[in-house]
Amino acid sequence: MESQLTADAKLYIGIDIHKRSWKVHCSTDLFYCKSFSMSPEPEQLKAYVDKHFPEYEVSTAYEAGCCGYYAHRCFESYGWHSLVVNPADIHRKGKERFTKTDRIDAQLISRELKDGRLNSIHVPDMHREALRSLFRRRNDLVKDFRRIKSYIKMQLLYFGIKVPEQYDNDHWSHGFRGWLDDMMFQYPIAKASLDSRMRHFRFIDEDLRLVSSQLRAYCRKHFKKDYYLLRSIPGIGGIVACGIISELGDLRRFNNVKHIAGYVGLAPGVYQSGANNKTMGITPRAHRLIRSYFIEASWQAIRTDPVMQSYYRKHTGKDSKKIIIKVARKLLCRTLAVIKTETPYEIGVIE
Repeated sequence: MESQLTADAKLYIGIDIHKRSWKVHCSTDLFYCKSFSMSPEPEQLKAYVDKHFPEYEVSTAYEAGCCGYYAHRCFESYGWHSLVVNPADIHRKGKERFTKTDRIDAQLISRELKDGRLNSIHVPDMHREALRSLFRRRNDLVKDFRRIKSYIKMQLLYFGIKVPEQYDNDHWSHGFRGWLDDMMFQYPIAKASLDSRMRHFRFIDEDLRLVSSQLRAYCRKHFKKDYYLLRSIPGIGGIVACGIISELGDLRRFNNVKHIAGYVGLAPGVYQSGANNKTMGITPRAHRLIRSYFIEASWQAIRTDPVMQSYYRKHTGKDSKKIIIKVARKLLCRTLAVIKTETPYEIGVIE
């Protein structure tokens, strides 16, 4: 009696990716193989698979991190099934929670992949990934801008210099900048320190303005429809719209509000056991950057949209931070509705 193959042989590869090396663990649908280290080059892994596992149906998985999606795209080009997974989604049991090595991580990824318990995160196309890099560069510049302003004010405070009342606010007018330039100290080295910080301030300010303009111009040109749909919503300005387009991608991929709220992190955490049922605040699992943008946009929305303002005032008496989260969730609902229906927002129409 001749034996016949009834199914394709399957190979599951778990990879712990780092800058200088990869730790790889292979397992088939029948047995486990060895773990080994290799150079961070997808071509070497393909050569290994072609040599030792020809004719196998290959699936790979690795944790999302600083190495991005280059390896994923290479694996997909080889005809392999590839997943990029959230590290928090990899189940650890027993002592695995207290023992961590690259080898163990690769084995866990391979095991979870083989058991079918892994789901891939959303991998953006290269176009949106490039746009995302510029948007995140802008956020880095915003942090640097706030930092250098704090350093300058710190130096004034240290030397006991009081800022004039008309300049004592977050907006640094040309008058305030001129006042800083004309300031004199008893010793010139203190003035040299301030001048150095002012040069740094002006460099970041100019770069921030340039990057912001490039972001808005690019989205107006290449994502015109979605950009202007988002801009029609009170509270969402040009930069927030660019952030939504670059970080969330095409909102049409989300099935419903619950889906996108869970992704952004504007969903409640719930603890239920028997008769005990309580909420734990918003979930810690979130796209923190976009969640912060939606919360900031909500403060603007309650100033410009009477409907949002009425919704905010309806909860007066509660913690304002909790109320603004509710407003942000409502703003997120409107955002999804506007994109799904491709209809500009009108006050009092979309609730």
